[in-house]
Amino acid sequence: MSKQTELPTFTASDYVKFFSAGALAATATHGGATPIDVVKTRIQVDDSLKGYNMIRAGRSIVAKEGASALLTGFGPTAVGYLVQGGSKFMGYEFFKKKYIEAVGGPDKAVSKRTAIYLGASATAEFFADIALSPLEATRIRLVSQRGYATGLMSGFTRMAREEGFRGFYSGFVPLLFKQVPYAVGQFSVHEAVNEVIYRAMGSERKAKMTQLESTGVELTSGIVAGAAAAVLSHPADTLLSAMNKGAGDPGQGATSRMFQLAKEFGPKRLLLSGLGPRVVMTCALVSGQFVIYAQCKALTGAPPSIEIHKESS
Repeated sequence: MSKQTELPTFTASDYVKFFSAGALAATATHGGATPIDVVKTRIQVDDSLKGYNMIRAGRSIVAKEGASALLTGFGPTAVGYLVQGGSKFMGYEFFKKKYIEAVGGPDKAVSKRTAIYLGASATAEFFADIALSPLEATRIRLVSQRGYATGLMSGFTRMAREEGFRGFYSGFVPLLFKQVPYAVGQFSVHEAVNEVIYRAMGSERKAKMTQLESTGVELTSGIVAGAAAAVLSHPADTLLSAMNKGAGDPGQGATSRMFQLAKEFGPKRLLLSGLGPRVVMTCALVSGQFVIYAQCKALTGAPPSIEIHKESS
């Protein structure tokens, strides 16, 4: 870059738009996946469904409990990912800008862009998970312990009354082990793939892209980013699923149990067991989020994200 590139100024209103777009993207995708998550969790914790595949388990749940059982935990899922998704996308825009400023502006940031993507996504996810943890704890309890409560408010209130802060955040560190690698893969790979596509496209064609072409770019980069997010977060997801089934020493704290199980499982089981279905589901979630996020930003008039892509190979 020959001339100095100026860093845009984001206002409070801009960050509200980033939050709103991210919240809608995450809520729509994760909320829509609630039935899949319910069946997955029930297979993990219900002995009567042990060994069932997703379709057979889903049919069994509907036959015994009705179709509404597949929406168990929808409240905390929708609210949790509304807060988490909004915080994550807004936080990524915020911290990326702050880290670009810290290294001396957009031009100097180009050579450090990977570190900036990694740092911004990890920092944003950390703060987003502070908001998500209580709602995720409530969701898991509603799905795994039948009759615990009738919905989000009653479940949240019961957990607050009986377990308090410890109940809400007992799984916070394991949640970070899952969510931070997920976010790092999601945002960093999305940025990298976008850079490759735009570089191949050229600046003139990029400036004239139609809405359909822009959606195609977001969908493509989102699918690749989803695969990366799934692979990076899969070991922790495997361990958390095992912990939900009661594996490990219940007398240990959640983090200690996680490390104990990691030793017992070994690399092959941690990295490969159930990876295929998770990649498929995560590709759909992440690509959907980026498409919805881009569309919502366009509709609300939010400014474009800051680009520090390398213009040529």
